[in-house]
Amino acid sequence: MTELERDIIREILNIGLARAADSFAIIAQEKVLLEVPNLDIMPVRNILDKVHDYQNGHAVIQSDIKGDFNGTTLMFFSGQHVQRLSRVCLRMSVPESIEINEMQESLLLEISNIITGALVTQLANILKARIYGAPPLAPKGELAEALGNLMLHKPMVQPLIFSVITQFSDKENSVELPLMLFFDRPTFEKILEIIRTYDFLGGAQSS
Repeated sequence: MTELERDIIREILNIGLARAADSFAIIAQEKVLLEVPNLDIMPVRNILDKVHDYQNGHAVIQSDIKGDFNGTTLMFFSGQHVQRLSRVCLRMSVPESIEINEMQESLLLEISNIITGALVTQLANILKARIYGAPPLAPKGELAEALGNLMLHKPMVQPLIFSVITQFSDKENSVELPLMLFFDRPTFEKILEIIRTYDFLGGAQSS
């Protein structure tokens, strides 16, 4: 992957994430800021270490990406987010905690569904791919199992995962909402193939 290709992928993701940030702003009734996504290609072990770091202090919602691409999104809601979203959306006054009840879990699932849906729709339109978000779920226990569909136990074909880590935060309180986006290696190769055969400034390239 060249630096130009990396920049193109980052910009495509940025467009999709901007739509997701707009959706979250409407739900949270806050102006939402979006960090430029951090694009990494790394071994599975490093991915799991990052996920564990976030998992310790957040409620986690997972949504898989299906169709032409194979991927997963993980959204990490802090205690502050749970508290604020419960107040804004459920009219519930609750302490700041990542221990959530059934109503709060349903709310976080719906928020993740909306945000992932906005992201996937934008990626599908830009990359001309048939992809969709599967219904989100709240994984229990080890997140390594939740990411199992990306982790083939074949070392020759599974050394790397393409991941994107971004942050949504609001201007007033700067409460970060990490979103991690993972694609397996075959999907990453498909995305590279698409951008190498398409001129995003002027249409399809002639062969």
